[in-house]
Order: sequence, then structure tokens, then C-alpha cells
Amino acid sequence: QVRLVESGGGLVQAGGSLRLVCAPSGDIFSIYTMRWHRQAPGKQREWVADITNVGSTNYADSVKGRFTISRDNAKNTLYLQMNSLNVEDTAVYYCSADVIRRTSYARGEVWGQGTQVTVSS
Repeated sequence: QVRLVESGGGLVQAGGSLRLVCAPSGDIFSIYTMRWHRQAPGKQREWVADITNVGSTNYADSVKGRFTISRDNAKNTLYLQMNSLNVEDTAVYYCSADVIRRTSYARGEVWGQGTQVTVSS
């Protein structure tokens, strides 16, 4: 079994910053692309950013220039530094990872349970 646990969410004022962390654990041989997504109240889940195992990154236009995705391959840990937050960034943030399992070499995407980010005006 593979688990992803997000942390770092919370309440912040507009213009502030937060750093999210996603920590995988369990039956992991390797992790390829890791992603952040978010779901605002009443809206569909949307992709925010991703990073490959060699460090290539992509961002949604809505966060480009404000958010930075990074990872520590030694720890299999994913980060999202969020700066200049605004009210529209309020959402539950989820991480996902393209995981190869150690015991079976099966490959599939695993999701975390999410962490709430609330930005007040």
C-alpha cells in the first residue's frame, strides 16, 4: 500500500505565503511525475503544477509566477511554495504521484487526502 500525506495548509491573509508538503510512504520502488491539484468550493478539481523525477516543471496559468513546485527525490517528498496568495486560491490542495510499487512493480497514480488552504481578504 502507498500513502500520500499532505501538510502545511492553513489560514493566511491575502498576499501571504504557505508551503505545502506531500510525504509518500509505503510500498514504493520509484516515483515519476508528482502533481499538485486543488478543488475550490463548488468547483471541479483542477491541476495546479507538476514535476518530473528529473525536475521538469509545469504550472497552471493561474499560479505561474506565484507558486513553485519542487521535490526531494531522496525523501520522495513533494513541496509547493505558494506566494502572493489571493482569495481565489482558497481550496483543498491534493498531491498525486505516479508510483511504481516495490513488491509488484505495478505502476499507478496515488492520491493524498488533501489539505485545506484558506486565504482571507
